[in-house]
Amino acid sequence: MKYPAVKEHHLYNKAYKSSKHFFGRYVCVYLLKDLKAQKLRKSHPQKIYVNRLGLSVSKKVGGAVLRNRAKRIIRAGYASVEKDLCKGYLIVISAKPDINGKKSTAIGKELKYAFEKLGILPEKKDFRDEVK
Repeated sequence: MKYPAVKEHHLYNKAYKSSKHFFGRYVCVYLLKDLKAQKLRKSHPQKIYVNRLGLSVSKKVGGAVLRNRAKRIIRAGYASVEKDLCKGYLIVISAKPDINGKKSTAIGKELKYAFEKLGILPEKKDFRDEVK
């Protein structure tokens, strides 16, 4: 699935300077409230809010093949947690050099932990709460 992308350079700069952030072992996650969320919702075919995703992989990670692989596994890891996230945010994920050789499951676990720390992964209800 193709995710709406963060395309404007000023949004990346804003995310790096003044956003909530999480620095993990393999990735850094920056989170901003999306000011265009309402406009994107109106243009969406199903009229739902969406998160915009921006990826940043520097040359410190490696050559073009390694950078593209890093982006691919970050997208796969994000896809595993995306359905549970709150909507209407700009999410910028930056890869660290340690990402080389890692699987998308490890990246997905780190992203899930990051989103829990940032507060956009809603807490799951205990099944005992639903019975009462």
